Amino acid sequence: MRVLIKLFLALFSPVLAPAAHADGERSGTFDYYVLSLSWSPTWCAIEGDARQSPQCDAASGFGWVLHGLWPQYHSGWPSFCPTAQRPPSRAMTEDMADIMGTSGLAWYQWKKHGACSGLSAPDYFALARQAYARVIRPEVFRKLPNPVRLPAHVVEQAFLKANPEWTPDMLTITCREGRIQEARLCLSKDLTPMPCGRDMKRDCRMKDALFEPLR
Repeated sequence: MRVLIKLFLALFSPVLAPAAHADGERSGTFDYYVLSLSWSPTWCAIEGDARQSPQCDAASGFGWVLHGLWPQYHSGWPSFCPTAQRPPSRAMTEDMADIMGTSGLAWYQWKKHGACSGLSAPDYFALARQAYARVIRPEVFRKLPNPVRLPAHVVEQAFLKANPEWTPDMLTITCREGRIQEARLCLSKDLTPMPCGRDMKRDCRMKDALFEPLR
């Protein structure tokens, strides 16, 4: 019996195990990008306020901020890749704060994800800004006067309506601690929206997720 159990685990464990990221993979080797947009009030409530992040200052006005542009495999993702490219300068990361909230996030995103793109830091940040600019972010969320609870699929539908060239299999809405967290769009290397890989198709199923207004 033990032999049979071991054989079963050997055969099926790779199938049953969740896909994992891979640290130290070769830079520039990936299948597509994930553009991750984070709802700033959610991040502030969960982490940013405790850190006293300037992103969370009153009247900061941040809504959907660029969390990152992530190289992705069809199964799993690379991170912290060795690269011959020079790291970004302080001025370069500060220039990204207008869409990323803070320069610290820009630096971390380069170190974890940008280094895996095979691009130089200036080219990576330029590509990330271009991808962010191509997304029409629904204005309705910026007009909320008070916190609301809503099904996560309502957020997805709002993005799809604002960006009619997208289809549902290109977009994932995530939740964290009962709140709407992020909108993640899958893009080809030339930034054309495309269906997500299996790893990314994990939509939030909440029917009463908290969505807080801008600060």
